Amino acid sequence: MTESTGATLPSPGEGRDGVGSSVDTGPRATASTGREWPLWEVFVRSKQGLEHKHCGSLHAVDAQQALQMARDVYTRRQEGVSIWVVPSTQITASLPDDKAEFFEPAGDKIYRHPSFYDIPDEVGHM
Repeated sequence: MTESTGATLPSPGEGRDGVGSSVDTGPRATASTGREWPLWEVFVRSKQGLEHKHCGSLHAVDAQQALQMARDVYTRRQEGVSIWVVPSTQITASLPDDKAEFFEPAGDKIYRHPSFYDIPDEVGHM
């Protein structure tokens, strides 16, 4: 692919100098293959937060492009300190129909809820 100036653009996964990385960055697709780019789920950790939170999805050619696009779209106001991108195909989720067998049995196991003892202040976030 070339720009209007006639310069050759690097292939997906390659840097501006045309040299690629030997690290596998996940699924790849290009517009020329006729396939849609893979969908990536984006998780961002805020400056005040201790965990990453799902903030959206985007389509990108590879993991590096997904990181760059996630930074541009989801951290425009410098609110994030860390970004994770995960191919949507790698996420396995429970089905809504399985809700009863997944979550209701835990309600009768009180030992799973730390409500019957005090947590010392020095433990911190738990």
